[in-house]
Amino acid sequence: MKDNKYFLVLIHNKLDGKQMAINGANVQIIDESSSSAISLKSEIAQTYPNINSLKEDEPLLSMEPIKDAISNAKYLFFAPKIRKMDQDLKTELNSKFKDAIVSLKKGSNLIYCLGTGFGGNHENISILEHVTGLKVGKSISYFYFPVNNSNPAPKIIGSFNNADDKKLASLLTTDKEGKKFVSIPTAEQLHAIDTIKRFTSICSIVEVCKFQRSDKKSDLVFTDFKNLYLDDMINGLYDLRSIASSFEGVNSLMYLINGCLKGISSYIKRLIDVIRITLKKNDLKASRTKIILSWTFDLNEMRGEKIEILDLLTSKLRDYIGDVETSQRPEEIFRSDKKTIVIVCTKYDYKKINQNQKSEDFLVIKANSLCGVEQ
Repeated sequence: MKDNKYFLVLIHNKLDGKQMAINGANVQIIDESSSSAISLKSEIAQTYPNINSLKEDEPLLSMEPIKDAISNAKYLFFAPKIRKMDQDLKTELNSKFKDAIVSLKKGSNLIYCLGTGFGGNHENISILEHVTGLKVGKSISYFYFPVNNSNPAPKIIGSFNNADDKKLASLLTTDKEGKKFVSIPTAEQLHAIDTIKRFTSICSIVEVCKFQRSDKKSDLVFTDFKNLYLDDMINGLYDLRSIASSFEGVNSLMYLINGCLKGISSYIKRLIDVIRITLKKNDLKASRTKIILSWTFDLNEMRGEKIEILDLLTSKLRDYIGDVETSQRPEEIFRSDKKTIVIVCTKYDYKKINQNQKSEDFLVIKANSLCGVEQ
C-alpha cells in the first residue's frame, strides 16, 4: 500500500477513501462542485472523520485539475452523485460516466460503484471502449462493486473475464474475510438477490403492520419492528428501480419488484394519512400548525432517493399545511408559536429528540413501520 504508483481517484466520497489513505494509498477525491481533485493524505484522513467535515474546515490541501488526476489514475472508482429521476436519470448518469472515463489511459482500472440492473455493466463496457478506444480485458480493466452508504460493502467484486486483482481486493477489504472475484453477470445477479430480498422483507413488515392495533402486550411483541424507519425502507430504492428497468413485459420477478415499489408508495400514503388523522383528532387548524420533517442523512451520498422522498413528503404536506420545514439537526428543533408536529424519519432523529428532552414540547409522529404517535 505504500507504493505511490497506485494512484486512486474517487469520484465523490462514497467509498472508504479515508481508510485507503490511512493505509498509505495515494488517494484523490473529486468533488463534483469543484473543477479540481483534492489530494487526501494519510495525516488529513486521520484528522477528519468524513469528507463533509473536511470541506467545512477547508484546510490547505494539494489540488490538481480533474483531467490530470484521472489521466494518472491507476484505479478510478466511479461513484457519482445522482439526483435526476425517471427518464432524466439515465441521461445524467451516462453523461457523468463519459466525462469521467474520457481521460483514462492504457493500464487503468475502472470500478463501477452504482448498482445496475441485469446487463447494465455490458452497456457500460461498450461505452468505456467507445469513449477511450481501449479494449476491456486487454488494455483496460473493468470491475463492478455496488456500494451503499447504509449497507455493508459487497463481499464479491464483479470482474470482466473473472480476472482477479489482488491490489484492488486489498484496497476494498476492511475485514478478515477479504473479497472474492466473480463474473460480472454473477455479481449483478447476487446484487439483485440481496436488493430484492431486502425490499420484500421490509414491505412484508410494513404491509402487515398496517393491521396492528396498539396495546401493551402487542407493543412488546412488535418492538423490533418499531426500529424500521422510512430511512431504512427506501435505502437502495435506486438499485431496485435499476433492476426493474432490466425487464420488458411481465414475469414473476417483476411481480416481486413491482410489489415492493407499490409497498413503498403505499407506506408514504399511509404516513400522510396518519398525519392528517392526527391533526383532526387533536383539533389542530392548518394555520396554527407547523410540521417539521426531521430526517438526518448525508446530503452528499451518491443516490438521491432520500432527497426525492423528502421532497415528495414536503410537497404533499404543503397541500394542506402551509408551514412545513425539513431538519437535518434534530437537536436544534425549537418550540414555535404554532403547535409543532415533528415527523421523525430515522431512529437517530428520534433518539436525538428524546435525548434533548424536547419531545414533550412537540407532537411526535414516528415514520416507522407502525407510524407511532407520541403526544
